[in-house]
Amino acid sequence: MSDHFPVFSMLGMLLLMMAAAMGAPIAVSYALHDRMADSFAIGMGVTGIAGLVLWLGLRRHGTEMQPRHGLLLVALAWIVMPLFAAIPLLLAFDALGRPLSLVHAYFETVSGLTTSGGTVLSGLDTLPVSVNFWRTFLQWMGGMGLLILAVAVLPLLGVGGSQLFKVEAAGPLKDNKLTPRITQTAKGLWSVYAGMSVLCALVYWWAGMRPLDALMHMFTTVSLGGLSSYDTSLGHFQSLRVELVAMLFMLLASCNFALYFSAMRKGHLAGFWRDPELRATLGLMLASGLFVSLLLWVKHVYPLAQALRYGMFNTISVASTTGYATADYLHWPIFAPVLLLLLSGVASSAGSTGGGIKMVRLLILLKQAKRELQRLSHPRAVRPVTLGGKVVDNHVIFAVLAFIFMYGCTVLVLTMVLLLTDLDLVTAFTAVLASVNCMGPGLGEVGPHSNFSVLTDFQIAVCTLGMLLGRLEMLSFIALLMPGFWRK
Repeated sequence: MSDHFPVFSMLGMLLLMMAAAMGAPIAVSYALHDRMADSFAIGMGVTGIAGLVLWLGLRRHGTEMQPRHGLLLVALAWIVMPLFAAIPLLLAFDALGRPLSLVHAYFETVSGLTTSGGTVLSGLDTLPVSVNFWRTFLQWMGGMGLLILAVAVLPLLGVGGSQLFKVEAAGPLKDNKLTPRITQTAKGLWSVYAGMSVLCALVYWWAGMRPLDALMHMFTTVSLGGLSSYDTSLGHFQSLRVELVAMLFMLLASCNFALYFSAMRKGHLAGFWRDPELRATLGLMLASGLFVSLLLWVKHVYPLAQALRYGMFNTISVASTTGYATADYLHWPIFAPVLLLLLSGVASSAGSTGGGIKMVRLLILLKQAKRELQRLSHPRAVRPVTLGGKVVDNHVIFAVLAFIFMYGCTVLVLTMVLLLTDLDLVTAFTAVLASVNCMGPGLGEVGPHSNFSVLTDFQIAVCTLGMLLGRLEMLSFIALLMPGFWRK
């Protein structure tokens, strides 16, 4: 057990960061006099004490982290931190006379930190602003990753930042360094994220949102999280200008933030548009949005202008795993909502704040399939898989194949578990797919005009597990279950 003390010490530091973050909703509560400050203050105290105990008690064991330490810390962080983030919610809802179960509160905070966007809460319009602020702020913190933030701002801990960065970063190509030092890379990515966040908030404000609405919806747009302070999501504003702003920043946040960082360092965009994953991400989202819009027009669901407005917005929202809704797409021709849900699994780029298997894995998988087809007619031909003019190593291809296999198994197993509870097939499958893709709403009973509160506590717990597995990209979590992981 002592071999893992550095992991728990670092976890303590992350809990201290979480406690500090609770100061933001406390400030909002005091400013607006919504009487929720005590709930967040107690949560801050409990979280801070737990963090201090772990950090002060175990910091003398600080050593360079090994890869398995990074795996354990990332898994623990995404499991434990939502538990402490749920404390203010439990206390706040108890004070409101609307007691919230631990299962529901944990689901809500896991959904926030993993940027999934599913919710079990209703009556969001009447909730204290500080509560909605906390829900959306969690998504912003989880968007770029709390552990990448830790690598950026806590370089004096003596912790192996490279191990944390490799495990936390999404996608199969994790060894590509943007700068010689991992801390510089983490700071650079967070600076891009922060800059995009400020710009998004200002443009939302310009589009007609009140300042706090602009801030909260910025949190959930650049993080591709999709939580809102209104039950009707962005449809509450009934504003084409707001929807256009949201579409722009959802597209921007769906692309690899490393490309923005590289462009900033070089001072020009040369090579930016040559990235095959970026072109595929933007091309697939825009083409799918146009296709869905034309389908809605041809099927006489909306006139052409409305079809373009609702088709483009909801396609980009779901495909990017944001999950905002301005229409109940369950009433569209069945092809459209199914296509949207499938797009949520593949459309966003690695290195973005989106979920799913990531576009780069799909591209590698397609190129590998093409190579195998060519081998049928030319078995002795040497045809390496290339991406962006660079050869993809076989170990990356094998990792992608393993990930796709585990992704499919995860969706299948969790769906079968929900079916055991007598949930209908459409709701069970889409609830799991939306959870694993960190997308938010599904179809059936968990569609865009409903939420996960219609499920039982056990079914919600299964979906919570799906969100955690999706955020950890399965292999990182499943590696902890292997006996060899715990051997020295």
